Amino acid sequence: MASWSRIARRIRVPLGFAFAVLYFWLAKPTLTSLLIGVAVVIPGIVMRTLASGHVQKNEILTTGGPYAYTRNPLYLGSLVLAAGFAVAARSWWIAAGMVVIFLAIYLPVIRSEENFLRERFPEFADYAARVPRLLPHLVAFRNGGGEFSWELYRKHREYNAIIGSVVMVAALAAKLLWFSN
Repeated sequence: MASWSRIARRIRVPLGFAFAVLYFWLAKPTLTSLLIGVAVVIPGIVMRTLASGHVQKNEILTTGGPYAYTRNPLYLGSLVLAAGFAVAARSWWIAAGMVVIFLAIYLPVIRSEENFLRERFPEFADYAARVPRLLPHLVAFRNGGGEFSWELYRKHREYNAIIGSVVMVAALAAKLLWFSN
């Protein structure tokens, strides 16, 4: 499984771009599906933004901010984004593809990253015992735990998630307008 995790980590971004092309081709948006989809995408972007502004990758074990509720708020945000785009597309094939990608690519990557954290940070075991892997608790693991940092947000280039989302929403809107006439 360790070798698949390495492969999954390497192919997840190129696979995402390839899937975006397939996504756009298969998408059959309506105004309603697009509006509902965007309403779901926005919280996903907010989750990713908050998570990226807290995490100090490989330096400290981040347990504050959204990491006090789930160990993987970036992936949870991505999952919410994907759900929003699945709604916007109105295609069961797309939704099924997203589920397959999440299970085959992202779950192994999450496990691999958590193994790395377990080896690097001795306190990870306690944190993992108290905070769920993906679906968040309603009560925070700790009080406080670091402030949001725009510097970290920019360092992690999380603005790319916003740019990509805006571009895809615009493309879906253009497709909707083009084919509705």
